[in-house]
Amino acid sequence: MASADNGDFVGSVKTAEGEARVERAGKLLSARAKMKLNIGDKLVTGPDGSMGILLRDNTSLSLGPKSELAIDEFLFTPAQSKLSLVARITRGTASYISGKIGRLSPKSVRLETPDATIGIRGTKLLIKVD
Repeated sequence: MASADNGDFVGSVKTAEGEARVERAGKLLSARAKMKLNIGDKLVTGPDGSMGILLRDNTSLSLGPKSELAIDEFLFTPAQSKLSLVARITRGTASYISGKIGRLSPKSVRLETPDATIGIRGTKLLIKVD
């Protein structure tokens, strides 16, 4: 697992509605606006939940109800060409809008599902995992 250049801080929760939680080191925390996110965090929404997050490179991820997404890797040091984003969605829906990593190094962005790995070459994407 790669680490962010600023500790493990990768971004923050922008919005959280209904049942929205962050699983960190085996603990479930209620998601709230401005909550910092770390590498390894799993974002979880319930039947009435949704969550929007903004990563440090301005990548935007939104989760719909009954979703789970983990941030497995994040590197953002453009001056040293260290760029990487790997997120894993195991259920539910997620939308992705690329930030600087996706624009500077599209091959460095990967979204993984139980059945496939998606390499991002565009700027917007919607994923649904049943």
